[in-house]
Amino acid sequence: MARTLTTADRLAIHELIGLYGHLIDQRAFARLHEIFTPDAVFDLTGYGGDIYHGLEAIIELMEQSHEHPLAHHATNIVVEKVIGETARVISKGLGVGHQGRVGSVVYRDELLNNNGVWRIRSRAVSLRSREDTQS
Repeated sequence: MARTLTTADRLAIHELIGLYGHLIDQRAFARLHEIFTPDAVFDLTGYGGDIYHGLEAIIELMEQSHEHPLAHHATNIVVEKVIGETARVISKGLGVGHQGRVGSVVYRDELLNNNGVWRIRSRAVSLRSREDTQS
């Protein structure tokens, strides 16, 4: 059943999306339990990658990847739908690379509220390109 989010819920969701970028940029991968549920799915197929199942697999991916942008910036955060304790959220991200190159992605997240704490249960990342703007 659909429900209305409180202002506190919306703020917590926005802060969760923002915290992801800070933790990745700080390489604080051991803190990713603050972002993802233990059974989270991280889908990078829209970015040319694979699908990772579970928090441990996500942490291992992050620890082994040496291609992270220097800075992740979350923007345009919109809660699209809420059913029960699940929220569907879409946002955009800007990544600044080591040589100053900038890229844009779209995050499609499913969040779960467990006892008042929001976490990402599923995240799909798609790389934005010029073709995305053509109709």
